[in-house]
Amino acid sequence: MIDGVNWIEIINIVMLALLVIVTIGIVRVRNLFAVVMLAGIFSLIMASVFVLLDAMDVAFTEAAVGAGISTILALGTLALIDNRREKIPDRFRFAPLLISAATGIALIWAVDSLPEVGRADNPAQLHVGPDYIQRTPVEIDVPNIVTAVLASYRGFDTLGEVAVIFTAGIGVMYLLGVMPVIGPRRRRRKQDEAGPS
Repeated sequence: MIDGVNWIEIINIVMLALLVIVTIGIVRVRNLFAVVMLAGIFSLIMASVFVLLDAMDVAFTEAAVGAGISTILALGTLALIDNRREKIPDRFRFAPLLISAATGIALIWAVDSLPEVGRADNPAQLHVGPDYIQRTPVEIDVPNIVTAVLASYRGFDTLGEVAVIFTAGIGVMYLLGVMPVIGPRRRRRKQDEAGPS
């Protein structure tokens, strides 16, 4: 709090407002290139929100995977398709809107029961955190507690995350290996459909 103004709360509100605006833009825009760009912006804003919440590892992952790799793959996909505009549905569907609204209402209702972020009397600060701080020097003997938690106490979770990232990397390598062939193949198919000139 600086000069009686809680700047963190103001920044959080601004970030939330930006997320809402970008989400509305993603829903309203029909140009798929603009949708991909807005999705990348959404991921960068989410990474900033994670930084504000002191979740730096999640912020790095969101920035790298959400804003980086996902955007590149979506742009690569757009380069391979002919129509870059979203197909307008024949009729409006209420079921997705109702499901989204119900989920949003449930989340807003649940937020009221969450403990305030950063307070010393939060359950994570009273039980899990002190336990890791006391046990790490004795059981793991790693100076960095975050590294000890990720590599040992949450080792299987970290192994699963590494497996997911490895699989995504293999998929990207496969796509990059296949993409140069697709362009010429599509051009040949169009020439065959057009017939001899």
